[in-house]
Amino acid sequence: MANKPQQTHNVMSTREIDEERGALFAQQGQLPKLPVPDLESTLQKYIESLEPVLSASEYKHSAQIVAEFGRSAQAQELQRRLKARAAEPGRASWLEEWWNDLSYMGYRDPVIPYVSYHYSYTDDPQCTRATQRAAKLISGAIAFRARVVDGSLEPDTTRSATLCSHSYRYMFNACRIPAEPSDYCRTFAYHGNETVVVVRNSRFFEFAFERNGVVLSAAEIEQTLEQIVSTADAAEAVPVGMLTTDHRNTWTRNRNLLLDAGNASVLQAIEAAAFVVSMEPDTPQTREELSHVVWHASGRNRWFDKPCQFVVTDSARAGFCGEHSMIDGTPTLRLADFAVAHSLALPDEPVPLGFNPEFAELRFHIPPAVVQAVAQAQSRFDANVAAQHVRVLNFAAFGKDEIKKLGCSPDAFVQMVIQLASTRHHGRARPTYEASMTRSFLHGRTETCRSVSSDSAAWCTSMDDPNADTGRRIKLLRTAMATHSRLTREAVKGQGVDRHLLGLRMLVAPGEPMPAIFTDPAYTYSSHWFVSTSQMSSEHLCSYGWSAVTPRGYGIAYNIQASSLIIHVACVRNEHGLNSDQFARHLEAAAHDIRNMLSHQ
Repeated sequence: MANKPQQTHNVMSTREIDEERGALFAQQGQLPKLPVPDLESTLQKYIESLEPVLSASEYKHSAQIVAEFGRSAQAQELQRRLKARAAEPGRASWLEEWWNDLSYMGYRDPVIPYVSYHYSYTDDPQCTRATQRAAKLISGAIAFRARVVDGSLEPDTTRSATLCSHSYRYMFNACRIPAEPSDYCRTFAYHGNETVVVVRNSRFFEFAFERNGVVLSAAEIEQTLEQIVSTADAAEAVPVGMLTTDHRNTWTRNRNLLLDAGNASVLQAIEAAAFVVSMEPDTPQTREELSHVVWHASGRNRWFDKPCQFVVTDSARAGFCGEHSMIDGTPTLRLADFAVAHSLALPDEPVPLGFNPEFAELRFHIPPAVVQAVAQAQSRFDANVAAQHVRVLNFAAFGKDEIKKLGCSPDAFVQMVIQLASTRHHGRARPTYEASMTRSFLHGRTETCRSVSSDSAAWCTSMDDPNADTGRRIKLLRTAMATHSRLTREAVKGQGVDRHLLGLRMLVAPGEPMPAIFTDPAYTYSSHWFVSTSQMSSEHLCSYGWSAVTPRGYGIAYNIQASSLIIHVACVRNEHGLNSDQFARHLEAAAHDIRNMLSHQ
């Protein structure tokens, strides 16, 4: 008998407890909890992070505020409260609920383009038909899901730690559900929901990928897809999926309109499906065109609240679009790599004689109010995505192999490339975010590595100082990279700045004065990420990316491959005059400058 829906903060589940088992979850009970860093250490790191991004007078003022806060009884009390919260029985993480709500579920702007991310796959020369490419990727995703369901998938690991598998619970048969004031994630039973939803020409279809306990072959899936596409192309429907692109409060109200119109079963079929496949009619040529198509396309063939959407174009190009609220990039990159590798290894097989494709259209009842809501959502979506300016830099001069030969950490090297490009572009060091994974802790997600340091700023200045010789520049670069690697290691160990300060701020009780450290303009400015960066590296991706996190900044997603660097630069066309093409040119020049300098030392 299925469990009744269990509601916890930001999650509702109808999944049986014993559906989460096996090697994948076996180590969960042994994982350490996210630590509460030492207060004095955090404040010291914070003030050090301010120096390169503030003027001398601003820094002096903020340093005094931070010192006063560190000596205050209120700071000690907030630290005590945070430690008490971390020690509460049954609490997996002192940060989890706050982070999920503030950064995702309570965030009200549209998930697309402001939250979702995408992977663009390299082409498969063996696949010339869209349905063929889609079928092989679906086959791979089904095989990966089977390993999650039975727990046979080994947990992610680093060189020194087993990583938390909690986020795998939200990969398949899950969906973000709009609600006010905060959304929630609903997970569904794996068994009984062995279905895939396919969207084409604004119409939704579902098919079961198992028959009598036997998984369909890729050839059988392809024949099913061919009939779905043929059926869909006969007539277009009202693009109800466009509603998922809207402001979350607006989508909440419109979802209620759909429910009132008798669409509960259709919504549940989409939300409970293992994943969604979008069959897009586009034929992108450039990397930028492919990124836009995989990321959002026209918005008419999507359900952006699903954590996993595979996207296949009519030219058999493909990718993945992920909803970010409950799952970060490393698990979905593992899924993506597995699906692509699986599809490449699949031989072409004939369809068994007598196979009869079975699928059903999910037909919405669409009253005039929903038609109007869809039109309004599409207008807002079109404006939002039109403002996104993307440039994909395919830097083929060198990659990870040569960077290592130069004696550099690949990540620190690329971060210094970004710092030099940003300094040249902005004319000064700007606050920069690098996502650092904290999944070595129970229910861990990310911490901020504040990439700008006094060492990186000093090196960037030297690079365009005619009085600085090469030897001095190299010494400053080596120091800056070492500092960055140390900051990254600290963040991965839960010893960063931003999550700790957030925790302290969240525990200021109503009626208590807000400490000056949090009202100081430097606190807001230093966490206003003019450059937001993250690395996901795979030889199967020709790009991956997401939007900037501020209208005044850039989103920099980089893929460090063996012999190349692929850097996705995104910004918003607006009154601030941002330009991804220009930033990409600075990145390319910076990469050459650093390599040439180190090669001739």
